[in-house]
Amino acid sequence: MAGKGKYRIDGDRGKLVLGRFELPFPRSRSGRIITGSLLIGGGFLGFLPVLGFWMVPLGLLVLSHDLPSVRRKRRRVAIWWRKRYPQVNRAGRG
Repeated sequence: MAGKGKYRIDGDRGKLVLGRFELPFPRSRSGRIITGSLLIGGGFLGFLPVLGFWMVPLGLLVLSHDLPSVRRKRRRVAIWWRKRYPQVNRAGRG
């Protein structure tokens, strides 16, 4: 399991946990990299009706499971966010 927060990757069960929602998650490294890349690519086409810009952060979250450089940047942004907005709890509740 990669973390105990509300937004995490449960590698044991093969699920991406987003609050109370759980999405299936590829168990193979190449499957996760392809899925994350496709989510980011689809996010850049977010102006289209079916796709959305929400896909970019989700793709980065998936990629951060396997790519150390993305994981470091995600962690750096998380630390910056907590320093910048210490009054905001998880999921934006203040």
